[in-house]
Amino acid sequence: MTEVIDFARSFLWWRNDLLDKPPLTQTSKPPFTLNNARVPLDCLCRIEDKTSDAVEFFALGASCKTERVGVERDIWMEPNADFIPVMSGTRFLALKTYHRAGIELPLEPPSLGYQPERQEVAIAEAFASARFDIHHAEGRLLENAKERVEAVLANEILVARTAYQDERYRVLIEYPIKTVNANERDWVFQPDTGPILLPDLNRAPTDLLGGMELAYIAFNQADWAEVVVRLPTSVAPGVNVYHYSQAARIACVNEVISLGR
Repeated sequence: MTEVIDFARSFLWWRNDLLDKPPLTQTSKPPFTLNNARVPLDCLCRIEDKTSDAVEFFALGASCKTERVGVERDIWMEPNADFIPVMSGTRFLALKTYHRAGIELPLEPPSLGYQPERQEVAIAEAFASARFDIHHAEGRLLENAKERVEAVLANEILVARTAYQDERYRVLIEYPIKTVNANERDWVFQPDTGPILLPDLNRAPTDLLGGMELAYIAFNQADWAEVVVRLPTSVAPGVNVYHYSQAARIACVNEVISLGR
C-alpha cells in the first residue's frame, strides 16, 4: 500500500480577526470582525532544494468567486473575479481573474492602495492564522495502463503524482484525477485534469511562491506529461485575458494511486 493525499478531506484555512489584525487582502469592508475561510485542497507541490536539502510545500486551493460574507444582499463583488488561494508555510498568494487581465481594485482600507491580480503577503502580517490541513490515506499503486483503466471503469478515486527535477530542485506534484479518459480495448489511460501548481525553477527558494502558475496536465505514459499553462493571452489589440494557452512537455515520472470506491 502507498500513503497518498485524500483530497476530499484536505483543506486550506485562514482566519481574519479584525480585532487582532487589520486586513491586508480585502477589497470591501466586512460587516463582521471575524471570519474563518475553508477551501478544498486542489494540489500539493513539494519542492526540495538539492543544495541545502530544504523542503517547502505549496498548497493550491479550489477556485471560488469574490464575495461579501454575511451581508443582507449583493453578496457577489462587482466586478467579480475567480479567486484562487495558494499557500506556503509562511506566505499567501491570492490569484484573482477578472473578465480581462490587468484589473486592480482598491483595498480596504483605501490607504493600502490597490490589490494586484497576484497579491503575495506574509501570513503572520495578513491573518490571525492560516494553515493547510493534509489528510492522508492508504492507496494502491496502479502499475500499468490496464490497472488504471480498470480502476476508472470501476469508479475508483484516483490520485496522481508527477515528479521531475533540474540541477537545483526536485519537484513532486500531487493532485486528484478528476477528468480522465479510459480505453479498455487498447488499454489507453489519459487524465486531463487540474488545475495544478507549476513552479518556476529559475527562481530562488524564497521567491518560489511568487512564480507559481496554474496549469492543466495530461499524460498517457509513465515518463512524460504535457501541461497547458494559464497566462495573460491577447484576444484583441490591447486586450488580454487569463487563459490556459501555453503548452509544454515535461520529462517526469508519473504515478497513479487508487483510493478505492
